[in-house]
Amino acid sequence: MSEILAQVRDFHAVFGRGTAANPVVHGINFDIHRGEIFALVGESGSGKTVTAQAFLRLYDEASISYPRGSILFEGKDILALPDAELRSLRGRDIGMVFQEPMISLNPLHTIEKQLAESLRLHRFLPAPQCRAEIIHRLERVGLANAAQRIHAYPHQLSGGERQRVMIALALINDPKLFIADEPTTALDVTVQAQILSLIKELQRELGMAVLFITHDLGIVRRLADRVAVMRDGHIVETGPVEDLFAHPQHPYTVELIGTEASEGPEEAAEEGETIAEVNNLRVHYPLKRGFLRRIHGYVKAVDGVDFSLHRGKTLGIVGESGCGKTTLAKALLRLEQSEGSLIIQGFDIRRLSEKELRPFRRKIQIIFQDPYGSLSPRLTIRELVGEGLLVHRLGTEEERRLQVLQALSDVGLGNPEFLDRYPNEFSGGQRQRIAIARALVLKPEILVLDEPTSSLDRTVQFQIVALLKDLQIRHGLSYIFISHDLRVVRSLCHDVIIMRHGRVVERGPAEQIFNHPQESYTRELLSTAFSQERFGQGD
Repeated sequence: MSEILAQVRDFHAVFGRGTAANPVVHGINFDIHRGEIFALVGESGSGKTVTAQAFLRLYDEASISYPRGSILFEGKDILALPDAELRSLRGRDIGMVFQEPMISLNPLHTIEKQLAESLRLHRFLPAPQCRAEIIHRLERVGLANAAQRIHAYPHQLSGGERQRVMIALALINDPKLFIADEPTTALDVTVQAQILSLIKELQRELGMAVLFITHDLGIVRRLADRVAVMRDGHIVETGPVEDLFAHPQHPYTVELIGTEASEGPEEAAEEGETIAEVNNLRVHYPLKRGFLRRIHGYVKAVDGVDFSLHRGKTLGIVGESGCGKTTLAKALLRLEQSEGSLIIQGFDIRRLSEKELRPFRRKIQIIFQDPYGSLSPRLTIRELVGEGLLVHRLGTEEERRLQVLQALSDVGLGNPEFLDRYPNEFSGGQRQRIAIARALVLKPEILVLDEPTSSLDRTVQFQIVALLKDLQIRHGLSYIFISHDLRVVRSLCHDVIIMRHGRVVERGPAEQIFNHPQESYTRELLSTAFSQERFGQGD
């Protein structure tokens, strides 16, 4: 066993003060050895991120306290370090990368300026040498055309490119410990694989230790050497990855490992009527330049897409970010201007006036990826779920209240006390259930689900998938399910279309797509999502 680099001993963390104090971490212990990847695993709210950020004391210490315990790094207690020593530690001996790089990077500064700041603070490099080092580091993390891209701002990079910049920033001073806090959750499966492979490669090359925070045990199994499982602020099990997966001891670990969606969707009636048909749908954005803003080309976000949706079935739309999935969803609801035909129950809704379209709004509803962002924090659950009924002038106030309660009951939140609460009083999974109830209350025939589970923990994801299956059977709903998570798609969808660069590259029954893909791009997606041979297996 290699030398211990960091030790967490009897660590406690408490948010708030006095009567408002909320203990979130309760006396945890673990070690991180030099040159190893140590994973900290658990669902949202388990205390993982609080623990990780305590290594650099990133939380405002007016709102958090560490009443007991220590975090020792090379023998020094980080929790007791004076500010000057702590600043020296941050970014030099310990680097950190976060889940959402768009929030972590400063939108007002170029990539070069943000990386140069760390070099100047810790290594005092002159400007020419600083620029050369930045380009070298960006090339090392796989950023294409690094010499030109250093002048870019964060919004001019893709999600995967921004995450590579964050990794370069965290590693630019060759830290001894690299903390990765959910660094791939928001990324597509192929980009996720690239980022994980990069972390593994850099860890070996630099000989650093990695503290990897995640809720995805599939990643842990392929990436980590040892793992600790957290629940409700406690570590319930620790050990080598192989031992933990082969012989889990704690019931919660057994539950996490056994959390899988059922293999396929519920059987639907034979084919059924066609409830929606899309023909040659196109969404093109004009590119303009010059003083007169003349059009010199188009971004073809959706370019000639066709599909049919049958009653009681689920159509999966799969592809990487930028392939046109969400634009297609918006076009289906006429939230984007489009060309082609959108036929729902025999009517081309593209040709309807706003007044004629309103009844069709009730027939097709959408559920978004982030329930916290899509639910107004200023409205109660009663107001949020009942808003559609009010807009469409359906029923009396008491009738609307009963319909809201019934919709909430359908999604497992039938407690009348919930009606007057606000979204922030619910967990992520409960908020997504509220978003589903908000769509169901209008009794739609089609639900468009745009990445509805990607921001949720794995166990909560499969609870939502099970709920969607149950609702589909009970209400005869048809789903258009948009996702890059092929495991969830396999569990829920009857038919699948694969999109790339705005076009459909393959379509067919889900069983055929998953078992006998025809296109190389589809095979690549499936291989990345399901292969167990990546990220250093068997090394």
